Amino acid sequence: MKQSTTSAKTGKPASEEENFKGIENHKKAAKHHELAAKNHHDAAKHHEQGNHDKASESTVKAQGHNNLATEYQQEDAKHHAMHS
Repeated sequence: MKQSTTSAKTGKPASEEENFKGIENHKKAAKHHELAAKNHHDAAKHHEQGNHDKASESTVKAQGHNNLATEYQQEDAKHHAMHS
């Protein structure tokens, strides 16, 4: 059974396009969180091996993915604020 969301302001069902956009924002944010975690694990491994240059590189990549995840989260929060 497919669930639909409704707007608290209008009481009308959210459009398919709105639902799709929200789903995609969540998926993209999750993917970037996963990639950030992977890069943090890599950075820790590189530090343990004494390869601090590679650790720094992995840390920068992790931060980039974290920033992208935050952007998708903010987009989703705006979407919810507009439709609640």
